[in-house]
Amino acid sequence: MQQTSSTWVLVSILGYVALQLVISFIVMRRLKNETDYLLAGRKLSVPLGAMSVFATWFGAETCIGAAGAIYENGFAGARLDPFGYSACMFLMGFFFARKLWSLKLITLGDFFARRFGSGVEKLAVTLMIPASVIWASAQILAFGHVLSAASSLVLELSIAFAAVMVIAYTALGGFLADVISDFIQGIVLIIGLLVLLVVVCMNLPAPDVIQAGFSIERIQFRQESETWFAVINDWSIPIIGSLFTAEIITRVLASRSADTARKSVLFGASLYVMVGLIPVFLGMIGPQLIPNLVDGEQLLPLLAETYLPTVLYVVFAGALMSAILSTVDSSLLAAGSLASHNVILPLLPVQSDSNKVKVSRLTVAVFGLIAYGLALSADSVMGLVEEASAFGSAGIFTCCLLGLIQQRGGRVTATTSMLVGIISYGILSYGLESNYAYLLSLGSAFISYLLLMPFESGPGETALSRAS
Repeated sequence: MQQTSSTWVLVSILGYVALQLVISFIVMRRLKNETDYLLAGRKLSVPLGAMSVFATWFGAETCIGAAGAIYENGFAGARLDPFGYSACMFLMGFFFARKLWSLKLITLGDFFARRFGSGVEKLAVTLMIPASVIWASAQILAFGHVLSAASSLVLELSIAFAAVMVIAYTALGGFLADVISDFIQGIVLIIGLLVLLVVVCMNLPAPDVIQAGFSIERIQFRQESETWFAVINDWSIPIIGSLFTAEIITRVLASRSADTARKSVLFGASLYVMVGLIPVFLGMIGPQLIPNLVDGEQLLPLLAETYLPTVLYVVFAGALMSAILSTVDSSLLAAGSLASHNVILPLLPVQSDSNKVKVSRLTVAVFGLIAYGLALSADSVMGLVEEASAFGSAGIFTCCLLGLIQQRGGRVTATTSMLVGIISYGILSYGLESNYAYLLSLGSAFISYLLLMPFESGPGETALSRAS
């Protein structure tokens, strides 16, 4: 069964990637300008938008990383995913989606240009791009692990193959191909996880497995050795650190109306938390099913291998590929759009539609190669994802939040806040190895903005006031 399953899994992976390439080749003929490539012509409906929000965020960290963290730490391992990220999406849908859509931006970098000036725009983009690239590298690493397990390829070659295929179809098809793929991948993902859940529940080794998995010790959101300040720090990374990210805001900006943007995010968030409860449940009972795992991130693949027949195992493998592919292409597009639209294109003398699309494709490919390099040197999927959410986001969150809700604060205020945020995080996280690095850097960025805000008025306040 093992050899047969591996063969069919490999075939399904190759077929899945081939399907993405076909979609990209079909879609690329419809891309007339930069808005088509980056925002699918601003025509997303609620079903497409909601499924894209769900599929983009439901990546390898949710299927593999979160289940492993919960296997090892109980509910305390679910802070980042799915509970933290779902809370982040609900906040975006309820409070910010309509307002951001009304600004008619192409990228989040445009907000900084309009509200604080072009210099702040470049700094913000410089801080946002690494987060998307790190997130993409986490998915490429996960893809490589799955491909290596299903074939005779060593991990390094598997990661290289994953990177080449993902770069190719993402660069060709742009955001429209991404959204169409997300819809297909989201359906496959839901089916695959439901199949695994049902089969495992029908074959529990003992009647008290669920009770043991949800013991008093394992349903605590705080471990005994942790301080409450550390718990708050961990919750703040997914909720605050990911609120104003290019991946989710792109789906807001690509919607056909403000109401569509709001509903898409809220429906996507609801679907995310409901489907995300499947890895949570399996992670909680995992120690009873497969005890003494050295690496908890192997839980879901091992459960699938143990409990599923060949056909259903292939379905699960397709679900895992769906989770990975739907996230990595969105991350690469986010990084590429910020670099091309906000940094490179303003420097070029020729601004034709075809040249803009070409530059966007090139930047996506370049960042894909960078993500590949990071994936080769990374230790774990979950570690990469957490770092992506924390890197540079303290100042970005502060400037977006305060810049959207009030008119005081300009170039100096925003620049200082972002620099204080990233420098303090670097010192606290890498220098002092503080357990509260993100929370303290967030507080530093926020205080910096509030102190300077009364003395400066933003250059874009009139435009933002009209838009809101």
